[in-house]
Amino acid sequence: MRIFKYTMGLVDKVLGAKNRMKRQPKSAELDPMQKYMTVGEYQVGKDAGTPDGQSYDLTVYKDEKGVLHQALSLASSQNLAPEYVRKFNEELGRYRSFQNRITGRRYQVEQYLDEFVNYVNKHTRSGNNSVNVSVISDTHFKDRDSTDFYGWNGLTHVNEFSYLDGTGVLDLKVHLGDWIDGSDTGFLGESELTKLRDAFKSTKIPYIMVKGNHDENDKFDEHHDLHASFPEGEFENIMWPDMYQQRALHYVTKQHGVCYFDADDVRFISVNTSDLPYVLDAHGQKKYDTKLTLAVREDQIEEIIEILEQSSNKQIILMSHANPINRKGSNALKYNGRSLHELLVAFNQGEKGRMHSNSDVPPEFRLANDFDFTKVKNAHVIAYFCGHRHREDQYRINGIQYILFNCSALMGPNHVLTTKYNKNWNRQIDHANEFAGYIVNIDLKRHCIQSFGYGAASKRRFLYI
Repeated sequence: MRIFKYTMGLVDKVLGAKNRMKRQPKSAELDPMQKYMTVGEYQVGKDAGTPDGQSYDLTVYKDEKGVLHQALSLASSQNLAPEYVRKFNEELGRYRSFQNRITGRRYQVEQYLDEFVNYVNKHTRSGNNSVNVSVISDTHFKDRDSTDFYGWNGLTHVNEFSYLDGTGVLDLKVHLGDWIDGSDTGFLGESELTKLRDAFKSTKIPYIMVKGNHDENDKFDEHHDLHASFPEGEFENIMWPDMYQQRALHYVTKQHGVCYFDADDVRFISVNTSDLPYVLDAHGQKKYDTKLTLAVREDQIEEIIEILEQSSNKQIILMSHANPINRKGSNALKYNGRSLHELLVAFNQGEKGRMHSNSDVPPEFRLANDFDFTKVKNAHVIAYFCGHRHREDQYRINGIQYILFNCSALMGPNHVLTTKYNKNWNRQIDHANEFAGYIVNIDLKRHCIQSFGYGAASKRRFLYI
């Protein structure tokens, strides 16, 4: 399908999401292979939009339920197994996009991402202190074949995001949390996390896996009297061991999801804003609903302080699922978001002190951390990356640039949970606005951050450090 190339031209025009993607082309007009509805074998080539314009054998067949399928095999190959497959969707009235049988990626998306990377390269410089990090957030993988909302497409988005690993432009990749929707049974949620982990982790570039507020499977628990469907530390045990084994990543402990990575003079630090105690009552019910209770706690804060105290000559970017403060400067977490921001301000001002909590804060979330940043030289927290809000935003408070990234999860315009930002995108399956991802360039020489988005994301956001 050529839909991806078509829609990319539309999103080039403006940065805001309003009034974009209002007119969607009919798939049959842009995908010549849609017309093959009769069982049989056909030869197709460049005119049909084949991968790299090569000649393929197209096989049309029906499964045991009578559903039509198409399979593409390279005409010159002796391999009997097809390279790309897809099936007809009655709800959409067309075939879905071809997916690679092995990687799960759509070749149209790979071509689209190649163009995206070329665009990034044209607007960034290579060399010292020009650092690129790919960012994805809120994939909300769910065990459902949905064509207009969360579903299996969440795993597809992660697979396709990982295609960027091999482009040679990245120093780091990050998932900002809400890997799963958290609404399936516990054993399904565990399986989903495992599949996402394997699709995301990389041998080509370092990666960081952040925990989101849906990743404890609490949406399912909310509908089952808050009985815990995950045992203690399930997300952590599935996702973090491989992450912490990377030589390029550094950490104080492996307990809280805090780690840091250095690229030239830029230091990235991960933060866990779903830092809650796992407490069950006598009936196996959770004391804290992770989906609703966003927080950072004393032990994690202590690790962040220790890393910051050893950060001389570094320009620092913190990354978490949720934003600790909102654009008004108020606490955006249930507990300690504002305190975390004030700690970062104290770091930038080279101060020494002690953190305190109000008496009305539950004991599990009280802070009593000492910090001393007076010996740190030539260092500054310049930015904070986060997802969670399912929209784009940015605001600068006390010299720190907060940058929010849109959700990759498909949010169709007719769902109650769909944010206004995503309604304006009119997101549709198998169109370029189905997903969202980013490459962020931090250029210390030019004193700027550029956020380049693909899919339902601003093409380019330019922010000064």
